[in-house]
Amino acid sequence: MKSFLSEVSQAIYSKHHDNLANVILVLPSKRAATILKNEFLNTVNVTSISPVIYGIEDFIQELASLKLVGNIHLLFEFYQLYKQLTPEDQQEDFYHFISWAQTLLQDFNEIDRYLIASDSFFTHLFNIKELDQFHWTNTADKTNLQQNYLMLWKKMHLYYGELNKHLSKQGLAYQGALYKEAHENCSAYIQKNADKQYYFIGFNALNTAEQNMFQAFLEAGNTTIYWDLDKKFLDEPVHDAGLFLRKYKNTWPYYKTNTFDYVTEYYTEEKSIEIIGTPKNVGQAKYIGHILESNELEASKTAIVLANESLLTPLISSLPDSIEVANITSGFPLALTPLGTFFETLLEVWENKSAGTWYYKDLIAVFSNPVTQMLLDHKKQEVDSLLSTINQENAVYVPDHHLTGISELKLLFPRVKKPVMSQVIDDCLELINQLRDRYKKEKNALFLEYLFGCYQVFNQLQQFNTTYGSITDIKSLRKVYSATVQLQTIDFKGEPVQGLQIMGMLESRNLDFESVIISSVNEGVLPAGKTHNSFIPLDLKVAFGLPTFKEKDAIYSYHFYRLLQRAKKVYVLYNTEPNSLEGGEKSRLIHQLTMLPEAKHNIIEKVAVAKINNEKTELLSIEKDSTLLEALKKVAQNGFSPTSLTNYIRNPLDFYSRSILGIREVEEVEETIAANTLGTIVHDTLEFFYKPLEGQLLTIEHLKNMRAMVDDKVQNFFSETYTSVDKLQGRNLISYHIAKRYIENFLRFEEERLKKGKKIQILHIERNVKAEIPVSGLDFKVYLKGKVDRVEMVDDRIQIIDYKTGNAESKNVEIVDWPELIEDATYNKAFQILCYALLIHKETGLNSFTGGIISFKNLKAGIISFATKDKRGNRAIKETVIDQEVLHTFSKVLEKLIVELFDKDQALQEKEIEKYAY
Repeated sequence: MKSFLSEVSQAIYSKHHDNLANVILVLPSKRAATILKNEFLNTVNVTSISPVIYGIEDFIQELASLKLVGNIHLLFEFYQLYKQLTPEDQQEDFYHFISWAQTLLQDFNEIDRYLIASDSFFTHLFNIKELDQFHWTNTADKTNLQQNYLMLWKKMHLYYGELNKHLSKQGLAYQGALYKEAHENCSAYIQKNADKQYYFIGFNALNTAEQNMFQAFLEAGNTTIYWDLDKKFLDEPVHDAGLFLRKYKNTWPYYKTNTFDYVTEYYTEEKSIEIIGTPKNVGQAKYIGHILESNELEASKTAIVLANESLLTPLISSLPDSIEVANITSGFPLALTPLGTFFETLLEVWENKSAGTWYYKDLIAVFSNPVTQMLLDHKKQEVDSLLSTINQENAVYVPDHHLTGISELKLLFPRVKKPVMSQVIDDCLELINQLRDRYKKEKNALFLEYLFGCYQVFNQLQQFNTTYGSITDIKSLRKVYSATVQLQTIDFKGEPVQGLQIMGMLESRNLDFESVIISSVNEGVLPAGKTHNSFIPLDLKVAFGLPTFKEKDAIYSYHFYRLLQRAKKVYVLYNTEPNSLEGGEKSRLIHQLTMLPEAKHNIIEKVAVAKINNEKTELLSIEKDSTLLEALKKVAQNGFSPTSLTNYIRNPLDFYSRSILGIREVEEVEETIAANTLGTIVHDTLEFFYKPLEGQLLTIEHLKNMRAMVDDKVQNFFSETYTSVDKLQGRNLISYHIAKRYIENFLRFEEERLKKGKKIQILHIERNVKAEIPVSGLDFKVYLKGKVDRVEMVDDRIQIIDYKTGNAESKNVEIVDWPELIEDATYNKAFQILCYALLIHKETGLNSFTGGIISFKNLKAGIISFATKDKRGNRAIKETVIDQEVLHTFSKVLEKLIVELFDKDQALQEKEIEKYAY
């Protein structure tokens, strides 16, 4: 395969081999210019002076007398001008100004590149917006908001004119103004350089300034344009790939009498095209690695073209070992590097700081960042201690004084209430210096490159802010940092003509490869579709000849098909599970390939998915060796709790983790109060009320006294267990009132029981009980222990009560089949009541009880009593008394459970479990 640039270099050399120094070549990009230089090295076989080769932007700069101003510099200059042109009481701060100024500057660029008459254009724009306002309000009287809105549109023409004057005085211009000035200087430049031979190579979509300049060069007679398009797309009147070049061929006067070069016929040649659907972006990156590994592709003749450049990171990780050399043409976006995101996170955390406190999730976001962990690796113990304190105190908002123990945190979490922006940027630069020292010690060259990119960004921001003073708060700094870091790239050192080439779609202009892999060919990505980052309405764009989404889609259609023209192997990947950020369905470009295939194109469509191991996951099993049996013995002698035994019934592995290994759930800050914490508060409040009444009969007067203390006591226990009531807001405030309502409703329930004539004597409150459980076959004692919420005597019947702040129903405490009690964890509430009954029986010798649950969510059900249930035909007979027979039956069932626990031949076998409500 002979590439387009190779053909061009040979054609030009054949015409000017004796005087290449007099030739000027202009290409769409610097990348294409580099490749063309290499092609001349291969073409020219004698010593010769090279032709002058420009990228189009450099050439425009050559024609214009002004210097291009950077995008961020332009924002600062525009803001200074905006403040001069706007009354002080109407001025917006820099943060809000950036929100609309970036879009407006893009529109200014487009207006100038397309040589739009600004007076007429801005008059029409204002009239349209004024009509819109009248249409929606249908009144001539306008509110202040509407007047300010219209004033912005009215002032756009003023901003446009004054900004150009302001920049011109400094010898500066934004890109559109540079094109406009180059267009004005074009004739003089052509006359001055009439002895030169010009070649414009590989262009497609030209703005109006470029079209006029190119035609002026053609009319001068010393210029040739080499287009690059296949005959198929040029001849088809509706194909988007040829939209622009068909227009130039049919409308430019020059081509009425001259040939239109280069028109090729490579696209219809034999090609292998694979269209592969893969799930998600990472799936595409992994599959590209698979293509490179499993196909015999020559790396130096292969290109990976990323329509979505966020795939770059997973792609680099997915390249197979067989790829020894790879060149990333577009550079790596600094915004996607660990250092770029670290400072983005840090500025966001600083912006979120409120009244001298830090939101705990913000602290965790910083501390969990790998950059922070590397910076503080020598202070790991102190950081762990700090996080532990935050968790223990349940500090949702952490005050500054908690962060004073570690000196390095002064930079990460500054304690200044109203920071000066120059100092904030200095802090970032100081952080960069500290990180530089760390990475130097580790000899981490890649991260040092990332760090240098961040240094350049903050250094630039510091210079601009020193000059203009526009950044006055953290949110403005963060916004302008985000805008700057998006433009910054880390340029990797590589050979542009050697190894595997990785690039974005625009970098592929004029380049040809035998094998091409194109990713993210989805609607909304390739092509981008109806994105509208502009203040200019669609109808006004059409009326003034500005490009719309139609023209922008045609640009990407051209690039897509141009990549396919000379390629022999093509792999087109798309995301089968897109979302709003990753584009839509399969691209129309894929449908065009498959619905109108060429005769010599071998097209294969397939969907690739990751290999999934369909084998059932093997459940863990832990054999009971002597060490484990000894540990079980210690637990037994200390006492099994009802909860530990129900954990064993539910899943022996949970029992092993919690009771044997002593592993507890990680203690974390409860931003929203957890259900068990709310239960603790209710239990503690009721214990405070009822503990002094042990041995006494409950009276209406007791309940009246309790009711008077509800507010104070719930508040006290809430503060002790969770956090100060003064700090409560949102759901936590609601939970606080729910806790009070639970207590008040319960006291009302108690009062109703007394009014019905119930004689209630409080025997025990939150009673800790421990008793030996006889187990045959064991040569050591086994104990059962528990904390009984409440034991009372009601009308000469002892009743055991278990409080539940969650919901509970009668089916939770009914037993149909006794063996299921130790096999099915759904009977955990009945199991707990029977354990408490057995413990009270062992302690007191009593053998007749009732037992039940009081559910604070279901108080209308009263005391939900334990019951054994026998089914006889269609009848169900319930027995609510826990008597000698029930206790005996339960003792045998419990003994069987404990014997199973100590059976050395029966391993602790993990169960497939569902989540049960406790």
